[in-house]
Amino acid sequence: MEKNIKQKLLLLIPIIFVIGIVSTVGIIIYSRSNRNAVDTTQEKQNKDDSKKEEEVKPQKNPIKIVNLESKERPYAVMINCHNDALPQAGLQDAYIVYEIMVEYGITRMMALFKDVDFTKVGSIRSLRNQYFAYAFENDAIIVHAGGQLEATNRLRDEGISHVDVDGKYGERDKELRKKRAYEHTLFTNKSLLTKAVNDMKIRNTSDNGTLLNYSSEEVDLSKYQTTPTNNVTIKYSNYRTSSYEYDSSSKTYLRNIGNKKNTDLVTGEQYHVKNILVYGVKYETYTLRGTGYQRMNNIGTGEGYYITDGVALPITWEKKDEKSKTIYKVKETGEELKVNDGNTYIQIYPSNGGKLTIS
Repeated sequence: MEKNIKQKLLLLIPIIFVIGIVSTVGIIIYSRSNRNAVDTTQEKQNKDDSKKEEEVKPQKNPIKIVNLESKERPYAVMINCHNDALPQAGLQDAYIVYEIMVEYGITRMMALFKDVDFTKVGSIRSLRNQYFAYAFENDAIIVHAGGQLEATNRLRDEGISHVDVDGKYGERDKELRKKRAYEHTLFTNKSLLTKAVNDMKIRNTSDNGTLLNYSSEEVDLSKYQTTPTNNVTIKYSNYRTSSYEYDSSSKTYLRNIGNKKNTDLVTGEQYHVKNILVYGVKYETYTLRGTGYQRMNNIGTGEGYYITDGVALPITWEKKDEKSKTIYKVKETGEELKVNDGNTYIQIYPSNGGKLTIS
């Protein structure tokens, strides 16, 4: 009897041993599984917290674009503003855009590009004489498609740097040809213009510096007398009015042309602008070969506004001659104007017939 009990106990020992091992392994697996579950939950929590931080994080200024150390010579591209040529392409990549009136009350833009690999810009139209003053002050290479006789004669006679893209340095958009007249379908890009500059041995560097006095920090205008400005309307003529609406979330102005949003042909996005310089000068009509062109009284001094971050600051401007830079100053103090880093639209409307409204 005692012997049988001992035999049974001996048989139970390996069973108990196996049960112990299985139990230990199970505890380890459970522990690891539980820890992994905790880690996964914590990781998910961290991601959720990070996402929440991103959601509440203020939007960064998307257009800090001015490289003060750059020696690249800018391109000054003549941009079509005819109603039948909208929408335009590539203007969000420009660091300065001038809008000036030409014949028949239509405006035309001259958009400046540097330090950016733009892939489609246009549509591109012909050059007018009044744009030389603004190409010169930026030491820019003029990009155009033909031009008024007076302007093309100056390009030739004065040896002014330019690229006519109505040929191998431009591209006609065949798809747009189904919707637009032929003259509204010409575009170019950085690659084609680089090739043009190399082929024609045009100087591609500049020591001219920047036209505007940029601030690395957001400009503090609170020390000046300013006007809250959420809406800006610039009437050039019965044909053309350009306007802006302030977007406080991005601290930029959303641009309209006519009664429509000024959107990009490629991205579909509305153009947004950090800085607006706006002032009026007297325009005069003169006739050349039966066509009435515009001449601007833009040499001398005058007053206008610098508009940014939801306010308008009264300023003065001075341009001594066609080739000198326009100098902008704070009207209240006479100090040189500092502008926010970002893209700038310079709106020069006719003081005789046009109208500026800010509110």
